[in-house]
Amino acid sequence: MPPSDSMDLLTIATQAKTSAHHLATLSESARNTALNAIASALTERKEEIVKANEKDCSLAENNISSALYARLKLGESKLQSAIAGVRDVAKLRDPLGSISLKRELDQNLVLERVSCPLGVLGVIFEARPEALIQIASLAIKSGNGVILKGGKEALHTCTVLTEIIQKALQETEVNPYTVQLLTTREEIKALLDLDEYVDLIIPRGSNEFVRYVQENTKIPVLGHADGICHLFIDEFADLQPAVKITVDAKTQYPAACNAIETLLIHEKIASQFLPAIAQALEEKGVKLKGDEATRKIIDCEKAVEDDWRTEYSDLILALKIVDSIEDAIAHINKYGSKHTDGIVTTNLDNAEKFLNEVDSAGVYHNCSTRFADGFRYGFGAEVGISTQKMPPRGPVGLEGLVTYKYKLRGQGQIAADYSGINAKPFTHKDLDFN
Repeated sequence: MPPSDSMDLLTIATQAKTSAHHLATLSESARNTALNAIASALTERKEEIVKANEKDCSLAENNISSALYARLKLGESKLQSAIAGVRDVAKLRDPLGSISLKRELDQNLVLERVSCPLGVLGVIFEARPEALIQIASLAIKSGNGVILKGGKEALHTCTVLTEIIQKALQETEVNPYTVQLLTTREEIKALLDLDEYVDLIIPRGSNEFVRYVQENTKIPVLGHADGICHLFIDEFADLQPAVKITVDAKTQYPAACNAIETLLIHEKIASQFLPAIAQALEEKGVKLKGDEATRKIIDCEKAVEDDWRTEYSDLILALKIVDSIEDAIAHINKYGSKHTDGIVTTNLDNAEKFLNEVDSAGVYHNCSTRFADGFRYGFGAEVGISTQKMPPRGPVGLEGLVTYKYKLRGQGQIAADYSGINAKPFTHKDLDFN
């Protein structure tokens, strides 16, 4: 089978669409067998994958930010987690063929709403090569073909991963062309024009890039432009868990889109909390930038207006003292990216107020924003996080990669019998479908 980069994009798209149609007809067992075959192949060749990634890292080390380098690096531990994720996806409930409505319109005229694949996904992602593994597994499980374009920094890793996946699929009922890889930047614009072949575009990258994609395609786009997440320490917060949650939300993986970028502190607890959190964060190497009120309590750099709008993706945190929960909510709704925001408090009324009034895809009480993740939600993996209002919203797993069709089964009924003076009535009786 020739590699994707030796074929023109139209051929790749045609093959992906044809393969997706075939995949949609396969049983859950056949799709799961393919996923387990991929997991086994990745395990057998993990040394080759790590070596390819080391080459990418070596070439990129002095040319990219530390945050991007952290995303690019695919060590054995991260790779093993990604492989385990493939097997986890195979164990998930089949998203296809699920009936969400069954209604009798009249005797022997029954309507069903049934889940089915979207078709072909076009996924453009940044330097995280393990994303290719996650996305390919979710696409196969949900019956979709997928055309992938990774960041140029991860070219060698993504090429090896795709070759391994395609070779593994040759031994299964799933066509290897179900998973395709693009390798040049020029192909991105061309991909965005393929609305006859691609059913959904999922961009994962910078704010500027996501907006470019949204503005340059007729294909529906799913994704988020920024990950400006907040944590609010309420006046009724317990200090010890507040410090622990803050440290995790910022430092557990600072390059992640669900890491906090701004910490809001109620003025009534600021004098107690700020010295404690400053010490804890400085021990982790975090640079702090505070507003004027914050700098009267702790020593840190001055925060400016742009800091409230900045996704650092690094060990940098902006701090601001607010005078009320209303002030905190207003700040988040103004400057946030509608990704994930949390409150630490023992006051349940304040917690509910925050959860109800913050306009984000994820709103948390007394826990780290780092839980905003498809794997942690039990989705097996995710293709990305959507901050748009229309569903799917938040971490997008299998359920976000299917649509539905209406199946109507009759016995010769015609619409004319149900209109006019002597029109037959509809029964519109909901039926059990469990």
